[in-house]
Amino acid sequence: MRKPRWPRPRGLRARLLAAFVLVTVLGAAASAWASANAASAALVSSHQQRITDTVAAQVEAAAPHLTYPPDQEALDRLDQAVGGEALVTFGDLASAGAFDTGLVTGEIREAVRHGDEVVAQRITRDDRSWLLVGTPVVTTALDGTRSPSGIEVYALRDLADVEREVDGLTLAAFTTATAALPLSALLALLAARGVLRPVRDLRDTAGRLASGDLDARSEPQGADELAELTVAVNEMAASLQDSMAMKERMRADARRFVADVSHELRTPLSTLAAVVEVLESSTEGVHGDARESAQMAISETHRLIRLVEDLMEVSRFDAGTARLHVEEVDVADTVRACLRLRGWADRVELEAPERVVLRLDRRRLDLIVANLVGNALRHGAPPVRVSVHPLPGGVRVTVTDAGPGLGEEVLPHVFDRFYKADRSRTRTPGSGLGLGLARENARLHGGDVTAADTGSGARFDLVLPEQEEER
Repeated sequence: MRKPRWPRPRGLRARLLAAFVLVTVLGAAASAWASANAASAALVSSHQQRITDTVAAQVEAAAPHLTYPPDQEALDRLDQAVGGEALVTFGDLASAGAFDTGLVTGEIREAVRHGDEVVAQRITRDDRSWLLVGTPVVTTALDGTRSPSGIEVYALRDLADVEREVDGLTLAAFTTATAALPLSALLALLAARGVLRPVRDLRDTAGRLASGDLDARSEPQGADELAELTVAVNEMAASLQDSMAMKERMRADARRFVADVSHELRTPLSTLAAVVEVLESSTEGVHGDARESAQMAISETHRLIRLVEDLMEVSRFDAGTARLHVEEVDVADTVRACLRLRGWADRVELEAPERVVLRLDRRRLDLIVANLVGNALRHGAPPVRVSVHPLPGGVRVTVTDAGPGLGEEVLPHVFDRFYKADRSRTRTPGSGLGLGLARENARLHGGDVTAADTGSGARFDLVLPEQEEER
């Protein structure tokens, strides 16, 4: 069975308040309790001393009038002189009004019998405290020597009054400790406010940094550990700002480099493409290795041209210059044309209604579908299916295949640029940009492309909303 756990205060403020109040109250209680104990001990000691002095004075005043050896009458007179509850003994004789001799302990009896001083001892009777005072009657000879006469006097005095005074002191100590509680809470609030103000400032600064405000800083206050922490946070923020600025410059340089290289390659590639077209039309009479080399050069040139076109498209997205050219588009007809123009019509099963007309960017829709279907044909397995489903205010195009699907390690990165699931297949026709460009174009429309593993292949869903105006 689990032991119940004490509730712990939540938050730094609550813990500071609890600790401060606890320490203050415990300190006040300990101080008040110690003071009360000291006062009580002094009060009891003073009361006992007063009682013993009184008894000793009474015995000393009555002793000269005694006859030695005393008779019963002498013992009774001494009992009356002492007053209250008293016991006077001499040998086997005892005063008539004596209290129970069983209350006289052996310890105090031995002290009185073999000493010449007044002794006292606290005892309990009827659940109350009493003070038992004992003293011998001492005779003084002519030569001044003192000797015990054999008469023993015991007086019993009630300590109820002094106990009430002690209880009053204890109650006063408790009241003092209780009265310290609201004062300690107020002091704790003031202390917590001063301690937590720099912490709140640091929290606000951290929140601003997390939201992207890299200029956020906190002003150090004082020269304590919190001020040192504030300085450390400011230095961290400055370092982070410098790192982010450098990273942004590097990203901008990389984007500019890609855009510049793509632009510079475009003109020579256009010339090379024209030469390749001529070469492609003249390979019919070429045989053997020469024909194979020509076909390889043609294929690689087309691949390079597509890569440069993809890089230029990527650079436009990175620069924020990509724009939609919206027109009324028959989505089903555009998908059919995409498959037909690329020679995929006999390799892909299409399920689409006759007309699905929306305002979209035709060229970008064609590019998205071509990238999704091309990916399925390259990396999946037949049958590859494309289905078009009208949606309220939009359309969904789904591409599925029966290939190996998308593993758990592939799925989070499938839209990353230049990502290829099989690193050993570096010469695949794809550039690694197609799926990323498909998603960028979909999001430019305000839609998205999502990927999933069906257990028997891969599935890509394109959802596009109808465009109201060009963006």
